[in-house]
Amino acid sequence: MPGDGFTIRSRIKNLLRSQSIRSKKKSRGDLPGKVTLEKVLGITASGNSALTCDPKSGLIAYPAGYGERLGFRPLRSVLTCLCPFDRKTITALAFSPDGRYLVTGESGHLPAVRLWDVAERRHVAELQKHKYGVSCVAFSPNNKYIVSVGNQHDMMVNVWAWKMDVVVAANKVSSKVTGVSFSEDRSYFVTVGNRHVKFWYLDHCKASKVPAAVPLLGRVGLLGELRNNFFCDVACGRGSSCDSTFCITSSGLLCELNKSRTLDKWVDLQTSMAQSISLSEDSLFCGCADGIVRVFSPDLRFVGTLPRPHALGADVSRCGGAQEILFLGADPPQDH
Repeated sequence: MPGDGFTIRSRIKNLLRSQSIRSKKKSRGDLPGKVTLEKVLGITASGNSALTCDPKSGLIAYPAGYGERLGFRPLRSVLTCLCPFDRKTITALAFSPDGRYLVTGESGHLPAVRLWDVAERRHVAELQKHKYGVSCVAFSPNNKYIVSVGNQHDMMVNVWAWKMDVVVAANKVSSKVTGVSFSEDRSYFVTVGNRHVKFWYLDHCKASKVPAAVPLLGRVGLLGELRNNFFCDVACGRGSSCDSTFCITSSGLLCELNKSRTLDKWVDLQTSMAQSISLSEDSLFCGCADGIVRVFSPDLRFVGTLPRPHALGADVSRCGGAQEILFLGADPPQDH
């Protein structure tokens, strides 16, 4: 009968529902009272400004996941985290030259530039002069100043004397900025971005006795035929090359500007894309696509290509020889 069929189906549904409820209650009862973060996989970096390394200790800092946590990973050691209290997304960070402090920049409404004591993992100071986001930050070589550059919606460049908690100079940029670097003598810093290389000078800021911020003096780099490129990173020279400024384009060109802000020479890295540049007193390292790192001397003479990162999960100790882990197929880049 139709009524009997309906009754059987109803009983089956009720039976299944009651079993599901019992299993859910049992699983909820097994849950611990507190959830603990055990591991952070990967990084949350919007660009090369969101990854930094202390050259003295080898400590690496980067944003890690929602929250937003700062990951600290010493070489051959475990990851430790620092969790900022306002939980804004961290978009830029940099170590101080002595490795004692870390400065971070945020995105979102009324972002802050924050200073952290690395050893004690504590908040030291903050600056709130940006409205929409910070794209890159940098310390001056003497730790006296912190430069912060706003993103494409903010466009502010601030020079912060953080020990006195005052902005000594400020100005605006007209392009998206992706990198900043201080000169070795602390007299200027350079910003790069979309069709943008600009030198900012601090001498008049130091001489000013006015407590308010003075206009930051800027001069554009003379780029000639390369003026329409996207410059994604910059590094001011050190030691014998202290008068030079090196920058890299996303299309794979390594450029050198002299002390007159003029493009002196450039090298084709022979890669589909370049992203970052780092230097010591005797070497330039250019991070490119597909795990390629080109190495140059300060006079832009090609030195070689670093080994590519090995595949995830590969046991390097079991490799038969250097040929299995080294990248040997690159032709030397050509200069111009």
